[in-house]
Amino acid sequence: MNQPATTATGEAVVYAPIEKVDRFCRDVFGAIGADEATADAATRAMMHGSRLGVDSHGVRLLDHYVRVMEGGRVNRRPDVRIVHSFGAVAALDADHGHGALGAYSGMEHAVELAGQFGIGAVSIRNSSHFGPAGAYAMAAAERGFIGLAVCNSDSFVRLHDGAMRFHGTNPIAFAVPVENDQPWLLDMATSAIPYNRVQLYRSLGIQLPEGVASDIHGQDVRDPGQVEMLAPVGGEFGFKGAGLAGIAEILSAVISGMRLSFDILPMPGPDLSTPRELGAFVLALKPGAFVDEAVFRAGMERYVEVLRSSPAREGMTVMAPGDREWKVAEERRRIGLPLDPATRDAFAALAEKHGLTPPFAG
Repeated sequence: MNQPATTATGEAVVYAPIEKVDRFCRDVFGAIGADEATADAATRAMMHGSRLGVDSHGVRLLDHYVRVMEGGRVNRRPDVRIVHSFGAVAALDADHGHGALGAYSGMEHAVELAGQFGIGAVSIRNSSHFGPAGAYAMAAAERGFIGLAVCNSDSFVRLHDGAMRFHGTNPIAFAVPVENDQPWLLDMATSAIPYNRVQLYRSLGIQLPEGVASDIHGQDVRDPGQVEMLAPVGGEFGFKGAGLAGIAEILSAVISGMRLSFDILPMPGPDLSTPRELGAFVLALKPGAFVDEAVFRAGMERYVEVLRSSPAREGMTVMAPGDREWKVAEERRRIGLPLDPATRDAFAALAEKHGLTPPFAG
């Protein structure tokens, strides 16, 4: 049963069952002619974001993905293939397909390499919007490997003390399996917030926190409607965030031969027909190649146990990376996924156009 809530503007937020949202996304991709691999990867990545509370990179992106596929920017039936190999290293060409398909395919190959060599690194070229980086790091952790995933994107983040768009939000994700527990999962943008969060807050009528976004002159603003660029993560020490963004930039774009952030076409358009030539990078490590598996498992268990039980500041709670996400995932398993007004309207329009039933109906 759908559970309504309200945003800051008084508009209703609808909660839809996870299974229905998943099926709806797959059906929409099928209706526009996307192949099964694309529909599966794109839906899997969006559902990862929505289930874990990363709503900025969740199912609200479905409408955008449909538009770029119909416009020609993203190949609906790509020939994703390994084009170069050298020991534990490979290069994958995503054929301008959906970024999630390239990333999942790259990580699958990286895990295979790590199973053979202890480490596997795959550079991904001719990709598109990456989505939630944590989804691909998790794909390794779910198979008992340590996973790293990074990507660059069109520039929207100023440098520390800068006043122009330079880096993209350039996410970094790192996931580590933990015996009898959820993985240790870090999934962060190197900007103070992702731009999709700005769009989400605009839809919800919520002001941004201090110091996360700027106007055209690089001055801080809180109104999502005035945002022209984002700040790097780190606040007064934003040079650290800018440096981390540079690591993602080099691994994603420079070693793949793809476009640097400031050379990538903007995600929103207006050109939705020209491929954006994004790069990405994934890495898998086999713990048992470095130390006995039992020693690794004991070390991770000890690490997260002491982390979670360490003293907290008054009124605060210490959490391991990923704890908030697992808590949200459990809650949403029970109550469903929240669909903000803009996403609900987009779903309704897609359902009408393709003769489908929206996941919040009934």
